[in-house]
Amino acid sequence: MLGQQKSSDFFGTGSRVGDEELPIHLVSPRVGVFARLGSIWKHRGLLFSLVGKEIRVKYKNSFLGFAWSMLNPAMYILIYYIVFQKILRNGIPLFAIYLSTGLLVWNMFQAGVQGGTGSIVNGSALVKKVAFPREILALASVGAAFVFFLFQVVVLVTFLVIFHVAPALNYLWILPFGLFAILIIASALSIFLSAINVYLRDMQHLVELLLLAWFWATPVVYTFLTLKVGLAHRGLTMWYLLNPVTPVVLLSQRALYARVSPMGTNHQIVHVLPNFSPGWFMQAVGIEIVVGAILFMGALYVFSRLEGNFAEEL
Repeated sequence: MLGQQKSSDFFGTGSRVGDEELPIHLVSPRVGVFARLGSIWKHRGLLFSLVGKEIRVKYKNSFLGFAWSMLNPAMYILIYYIVFQKILRNGIPLFAIYLSTGLLVWNMFQAGVQGGTGSIVNGSALVKKVAFPREILALASVGAAFVFFLFQVVVLVTFLVIFHVAPALNYLWILPFGLFAILIIASALSIFLSAINVYLRDMQHLVELLLLAWFWATPVVYTFLTLKVGLAHRGLTMWYLLNPVTPVVLLSQRALYARVSPMGTNHQIVHVLPNFSPGWFMQAVGIEIVVGAILFMGALYVFSRLEGNFAEEL
C-alpha cells in the first residue's frame, strides 16, 4: 500500500511501495521573494556562523592562522614595488599602491562569486539534512570574501602610511557605498550561479574562465586612461563602464591612490586616473545599487524555482 508523503517547508519524505522505498522527491514551495528575504534575515545568525566557519576552515591547523590573511597581501605589495618600481620602471609612481587599490576590490568580488557558485554542491551534506534557506550558503561565501578583504585593507592602509600616500577624503566617503554595490551584485550572481551549478556542474569551471576574462576587462593592472582614447574613438567608453566592477575599482583607486596625473618615475607627467568628480562616482554607485538590488531579487526568484530537487541532484 502506498504510504502517505509528509512535507515540510523545504523537504519531502520518501514513499514506500511494499518493502521498496521510493527515492526522496523534493517539491519547491511557493514562497515569495520577500518571504525569502525575511527568512534570510531570520536565519542571519546561521549566516554569520557559516561565514566564521569558512574563515576558520581556510587556516585550520595553521600556526599563524589569520595572520596569513595579512602576510600574503603584504608580500604581494612588496613584490609589486620591487618589480614594477625598481626593475621594470613602468613610469607610474608607487605602482604597487595603485595596483593594490584595484586588486583588493577585484579579489573580493572574484572570491565571493567563485566561492558562491560551488557553495550548494560543496555544502551538499548540510543541504540534504537540515531545513534552512539554502541561499545562505552562497551569501556566506560572499561574506567570507568581504572579511578577508577587510584584513587586506589593514595591510594596504599600513603601506599607505609607510609610503606617505594621503587618501582623497572627498572620494573616500563614497567608497563604502561602492563596496556595498559590489557585494550586492556578487551576492546576486552567487545565488543564481549556485542554483545553476547544482544541475550543470560545468558551470563552476565556466565561471572561473569568465572571471579571468572579466578581470582583464577591468582596469586593475592597466590604467583606464590607457584604453580611453581608443574606446572614445570607437564610441565604446560607456559600454566599457557598464562593467559593474570598473566604477568601483576606479573609485577605490581615486580615493586611496589619489593621484590623477602625478610626476612619473621618468620625470614626466603620467596620466593615471580619469578626473571624474565625486558626483559622477556617487551617481554610478547609486545606479549599481539599484541594479544590484533588482538582480538580487531576480536571483532569489530563480533560486526558489530550482531548489526543489537539490537533494536529488546532489
